[in-house]
Amino acid sequence: MKYLRSVVCVLIALFSATMFIGCDSSIFYDEHQTIDQPWGIDEKVDFNVTVEQDDLPHIYNFYIDMRNSKDYPYSNAFLFIKTVFPDGGVAQDTMECPLSAPTGEWYGKESASHVDNRFYLRKNIVFPQTGVYKFEVWHGLRDSNVVGIESVGLRIEEIR
Repeated sequence: MKYLRSVVCVLIALFSATMFIGCDSSIFYDEHQTIDQPWGIDEKVDFNVTVEQDDLPHIYNFYIDMRNSKDYPYSNAFLFIKTVFPDGGVAQDTMECPLSAPTGEWYGKESASHVDNRFYLRKNIVFPQTGVYKFEVWHGLRDSNVVGIESVGLRIEEIR
């Protein structure tokens, strides 16, 4: 019995160590902004990310977080993301964010009244320059005024 207990303790310790070692990213930036209802097509959500010299050699993954109410009437959302670089250069992305299955079942983490989702925006990115990067996010849905998207966030994780 003592042998079995020792083996179980060792396995638990190894599993715990693996979980801590397996965490290979750290949060570099994480901000969420509440969306006033309805979200007008011309209303942009802005995120300003400051990059210092020490941040340049690192590799990052970028995510868009979205919280929607369960009353959101569509199964997906389309977002436009404009990045303005410190030197004035511009890049723009279009993202489709699937929010529910064809059956109507929500993807993401559900609570009583809303659903949280995280979507990859860019993987394995190195910042090319120091300074402030401005990210502008707005929706690209058919309705000019969308009800049900409660918040949008930008998360950047350093890959280690």
